[in-house]
Amino acid sequence: MERAPSTNATRLLKQRCIAYTEHFYRYEERGGTRVSARELGVDEHAVIKTLVMEDDQRRPLVVLMHGDREVSTKELARVVGARSVQPCKPDVADRHSGYQVGGTSPFGTRRAMPVYVERTVLELPRIYVNGGSRGFLVGIEPAALTTLLAPTLVSVAIA
Repeated sequence: MERAPSTNATRLLKQRCIAYTEHFYRYEERGGTRVSARELGVDEHAVIKTLVMEDDQRRPLVVLMHGDREVSTKELARVVGARSVQPCKPDVADRHSGYQVGGTSPFGTRRAMPVYVERTVLELPRIYVNGGSRGFLVGIEPAALTTLLAPTLVSVAIA
């Protein structure tokens, strides 16, 4: 039995009494949600990726998206009222979140950032989100996102 890492994410979940399950998998560089879904035996649609992005003013924001979908940055920019939105470079994302890319959790980030959640994520019975380190996901009820993050719900997915 692998011992769960104590991360800012798991500390926040415990502190706020959010029930979660721990799921470990062998991390593969650039494997993404495809690998974690395969290793855990779950639908990639239920593995939620945490994306640190920035607008044209270099203001960071977090987007939570289904693992098998991409973000329409054009639509997201329209929603957030920016000319453009793009993914942060990995080192910039690491500085904003306090996590290493590949292990970024939306919970317990170093810097408070606005959070945008693809609205269909909340329709799933259970989701798997990064727990704050590579190869470690937490399973939670989607309602926990609303409780912990007070996100803005968006429809910016590209199939």
